[in-house]
Amino acid sequence: MYSGQMPEHSESRVVPYDPDLMFAIVADVERYPEFLPWVISLRVLSRAIDAGKEIVIAEMQVGFSALRERYTSRITSDPSARRIDVQQVHGVFRELENCWRFTPKGQGCSIDFFVRFEFRSRLLSAIAGRAMSLAVSSMTHAFEERARKLSSKDALQKT
Repeated sequence: MYSGQMPEHSESRVVPYDPDLMFAIVADVERYPEFLPWVISLRVLSRAIDAGKEIVIAEMQVGFSALRERYTSRITSDPSARRIDVQQVHGVFRELENCWRFTPKGQGCSIDFFVRFEFRSRLLSAIAGRAMSLAVSSMTHAFEERARKLSSKDALQKT
């Protein structure tokens, strides 16, 4: 049995984008393969609304170099709280959970992100644990870059 501590990472950053825009970008899981590093494909298996929250079950294929893995997650998006929670339903992780929160801050917003995971494979856990900070930073940067591009397009369309 794997006895190491489960890798976790949290990150907070302030970005010059509207919190509702950032929430919408992270909640729009179907677009992930277009801009997120390591996401090869994503397929929505089901979508439901429960007490104002959207619940999506999605299968994602991720890869790096020759390594390819697939897993299914339950993504709960709460637009009124600007919060997105993700938990693995089935796949390569023994446990996976992450949480996004978007809080208005000046002209932009504060993004708070937390992820905790453990792969079923000890080898994958050891590799991913070392690369986790870089991977999370790359991922949050990709969301921020997407917001920049969408904001630029929106500004151009208004002129």
